[in-house]
Amino acid sequence: MVAPVFGTNCCVVSSGTDCVVVDAGAGVVDAVARLVDDEGLTPRAVLATHGHADHTWDAAELCARYEVPMRLHEADAYRLADPFGTLSPALEAALGLHRDDYRAPAVVEPFATPGGSAVLTFGQVTLHALHAPGHTEGSTLYRPDGDVILTGDVLFAGSVGRTDLHGGSGQTMGETLRDVVRGLDPALAVVPGHGPATTVARELETNPFLAADRT
Repeated sequence: MVAPVFGTNCCVVSSGTDCVVVDAGAGVVDAVARLVDDEGLTPRAVLATHGHADHTWDAAELCARYEVPMRLHEADAYRLADPFGTLSPALEAALGLHRDDYRAPAVVEPFATPGGSAVLTFGQVTLHALHAPGHTEGSTLYRPDGDVILTGDVLFAGSVGRTDLHGGSGQTMGETLRDVVRGLDPALAVVPGHGPATTVARELETNPFLAADRT
């Protein structure tokens, strides 16, 4: 589902009757609820690939509706208290959201990635979380069992996430591209945080940021 605010891609990942919601951008609650009801799913958690407002805005409402926790990397957990505080004024204005309308999820359970990765289990759903900092300190890739990976604002079709906001680092992003992204299975389909889907193979071949990383 694509959030109407800033076009954030929100995904529901399911296995059996269990599911998790990833990147609950502003305006996705009704679409998520319809999908969950239509498919007979039980949400077990709401996750974020990172803590920016356009990826967490509806998390509190979904967490409350389904009585589930918010999960994200421990390095980005601080952002949930004030997701605007780490954005530029121009980007905040572009989002068209208002600080007074935001509320943080009541239950937040950060996770760590010792050695750079962790396995997260939510009922029948298993996600492999790969720490991929650079866009933010806690940016994370989520790989369910299967042939897809959710890359948030780390990797897009033909581009990568910006590194000029608070907590971003061009040097760290370069290391992530070299050590994490280039090590992904080329057969994986990529669902980024914004924009169209792609594949790891296509990005390794054509993404100019990955090409630059090879040199």
